[in-house]
Amino acid sequence: MTFPEPFYTWRPHPWHGISAGPNPPEVVQAYIEITPFDLVKYEIDKVNGFLRVDRPQRTSSQPPSLYGFIPRTLCGRRVGSLTEGAKKGDGDPLDICVLSERPINAREILVKAKVIGGLTMLDGEEADDKILAVLAGDFVWGDVDDLSQLPAVLVERLRHYFSTYKLLPGASPVAITPYDKPHAHQVIRAALQDYHEVYGGPLVS
Repeated sequence: MTFPEPFYTWRPHPWHGISAGPNPPEVVQAYIEITPFDLVKYEIDKVNGFLRVDRPQRTSSQPPSLYGFIPRTLCGRRVGSLTEGAKKGDGDPLDICVLSERPINAREILVKAKVIGGLTMLDGEEADDKILAVLAGDFVWGDVDDLSQLPAVLVERLRHYFSTYKLLPGASPVAITPYDKPHAHQVIRAALQDYHEVYGGPLVS
């Protein structure tokens, strides 16, 4: 049995088969795994590229923004070296949160995002940075250029979510430290280099 040619066109792997964006580290592409409406944590399957259920959230805390990763990045040794106390990166693609004024409730989508800062997170002895960005061209957040321009309560919500979303009973929240846009650019460059070292392909500088 033969099929028309489109049947032989495979979907690109979201981590390896999609570019990091039009102008990284300033403007990147984000693959969205979780929306602000999700009470279940979804995560990309690294082998087949499909979204899978990682775990239901234990608490009532919801993500304050779109949440996913930057394709063709890796939190490896270079990313780990930028976080005090980390021995390495967590071995995952670099996480990113994207703020949008209009509610977006679809996951497994790509959005163009302007980087404004980030959050340092130490998971055990592994760096697990969260890049913060705004939806490119957003009518409310689009003019924000640095984390310092966001409302303090929004940064507080982001810090609280990531300090508690893996929290087990009796454990203490994880320390979360915000950082500015220049450091976020440094983290993204390091993650692009870490990916290139492990998986090859063109190096985006």
